[in-house]
Amino acid sequence: MAMVPRDLTPFFAPRSIAVVGAGERATSSGGAIMQMLRLAGYGGRVVPVNPRVGPKGGTIFGYPAVTAIAAIDPPVDLAVIVIRPDAILDAVRECADRGIRNLLILPGGFAEAGPAGIARNEALVTLAAERGLTIAGPNCAGLVHLDPAWRFAATFLRDLPPGLPAGGASNGLAFISQSGALAEEFIDKANARGLPLTSVVSVGNAVHLGVEDYLAWLGDRPEIGAALLYVESIEDHERFRSVARRVVARKPVIALFGGRTEVGARAAAAHTGAVANDHAAIDAFCASCGIVRVNSLRRLLLAAKVFGRFPQGLGKRTLVLSNSGGPGVLCADRAVLEGLDVAPLPPAMADVLRQQLPPEAAVANPIDLLADAREDRFGLAVETTFAHATKAYDMVLMIHVVPFMVDAAPVIARLADLARSAGLPLMHSMMGTLPDKAAWFAQMEAAGVPMFNDVEQMAEAAGLLGRYPPLRVAAQRHTLPTAFFHDRHSAKI
Repeated sequence: MAMVPRDLTPFFAPRSIAVVGAGERATSSGGAIMQMLRLAGYGGRVVPVNPRVGPKGGTIFGYPAVTAIAAIDPPVDLAVIVIRPDAILDAVRECADRGIRNLLILPGGFAEAGPAGIARNEALVTLAAERGLTIAGPNCAGLVHLDPAWRFAATFLRDLPPGLPAGGASNGLAFISQSGALAEEFIDKANARGLPLTSVVSVGNAVHLGVEDYLAWLGDRPEIGAALLYVESIEDHERFRSVARRVVARKPVIALFGGRTEVGARAAAAHTGAVANDHAAIDAFCASCGIVRVNSLRRLLLAAKVFGRFPQGLGKRTLVLSNSGGPGVLCADRAVLEGLDVAPLPPAMADVLRQQLPPEAAVANPIDLLADAREDRFGLAVETTFAHATKAYDMVLMIHVVPFMVDAAPVIARLADLARSAGLPLMHSMMGTLPDKAAWFAQMEAAGVPMFNDVEQMAEAAGLLGRYPPLRVAAQRHTLPTAFFHDRHSAKI
C-alpha cells in the first residue's frame, strides 16, 4: 500500500511559529533565526521564547516574547528549537503539552554525537511517537521557502537565496541537501549567478523527514520547476524511488551522490552514517528513479543554471554557431560526448548561408562565421536558423570570440534583441578578453539566454538538459528500470 505523503505545509509555510531560544544577538543561533525571518519578509505570527526576557515579558526583534513554551497562546503551527542539546527533550515535551505538533530542531548532539547522543536520539524518537509529533532535523541548518505568496526562512545559514519575483514563472529551484555547508554554497552561487533558487532544505539527521519527504512536498509545488539533491545515504530505497518517479513525471530531479569512492564513502559514513556506496549501483538506482545524476558540485550548479531557465529540459538536436573554428570544434566534441545530436544543416538553411556569408565561412554544423563577424553576420545566421531550422534542432549553442578589431557591444545588442522572440532555445558562450563581460552577460541573461565562460561548460549544460525529456516520458509511461541493488547489506545507496 502506497504511503500517504506528509503534509509539510507547517514546515514550509507556517502561519505562526515559536522560536525557542530566540535572542537579539545576531551571532547566536536564536538571533540568527529571528534575523532571517525578518530578512525573508515572513508575514505570520512570531512568538520568541526566552526565559531571560523577564517576568513581565519584553520584545525580541520587535515581537512580544514569552518566558516559557507553556505561555504560547494560542499554539503555533511550528516550533523552531535552538537551545542547548541537553535541554531539547524537555522543550519537545513542553511543546507537546501545549499542543504544538510540528518541530524544527536545529542543534546537533543526537545520533551523530556518540553514546550520549544516540541515547538522546532514541528518547526523542520515543517521545515523538508517544505524543504524535513530526520533527525536522535535528542537527540541521534549517529550511527556506521563498514562495512569493508566503515567504519563510527558519535557518542560521548566512544568506537567503534569490527566490522568485512576485508573479514570476513557475521555474523556481529547490535544493535538498544532506550537507548544511553545501546548502550555504548553493545559496552563495545562486546569488552570484542569478539562479531562481527558491527553496533550500538542510535535512540533518532526518528523525522523521528525509530527502524523499521534502522532495514529495516540493515536487508538488507549482512555484518549483526543478529539484536538486545532495545525497549521502537513503534509508528507504523503495519509497524514495516511488517519490522520485512521481516527481520526475512532471519536473526534473537532478542529484549529486556523495561517497562514491572508498575515501569519500568513509567520510560520508562519519558525516551521516552512510553505508559505502557502489558507483554502478548509484547509476542504476538513479536510472530506476528517473533522476539525472551528476558527479560533481560544478555540474550540479550547471544543472541549476539551465534547468532554472528550461525546467522541462530540451531535445538533443543541437546547432553550434560560432565565429571561431577551434571553440566550435571543442563545443561539438563535448556536445557529442554528452549525448547530443550535432546534425547536418537543413539544405534550405545551408543554401541561404552559402549565398550570403563570405566564401571562407564554414557552412556546416558547427557553423563558423569567421573571427571578424559583426552583428550583421551573427544576425543573419540566427535569423536564417529561425526561418529554416526550427524543426531540425532543439537548441542553438552560440559562441562569440571577441577579437580586437570587432566591437562586441552591437553584436550582443543584436543577439539579445533576437533572443526575445527566439524561434529556438539559445545558449551563449563568450571567450577571450572581455572588457565589458559583466554588462554583456547581464544583457543576454535578461533576454533569457544562459551565458557561459567557456564552450565545453555550455555543452555540458546542454547535455544535462537533453537527458531529462526521455526520463520524463519513461516515468509517465511507468517504463523506468526497477533493479538497482542486491540487498540492504550489499551496495547500499
